[in-house]
Amino acid sequence: MLAASLVRVYAILLIVVITAVDLLFLKNRFWPRLTVNVALVLVFAAFYFAFLKRP
Repeated sequence: MLAASLVRVYAILLIVVITAVDLLFLKNRFWPRLTVNVALVLVFAAFYFAFLKRP
């Protein structure tokens, strides 16, 4: 129960961070925006698998 809500909050945090970075820094630049978004998703995924996922 707690793990499901933690994953939900983590996903919302990921969406908020990506949206904020897009709107604040990378408005009209397609390739840098795509690159940064992919990098952010990979960082969030690595953090999730390293610290939050239970075996």
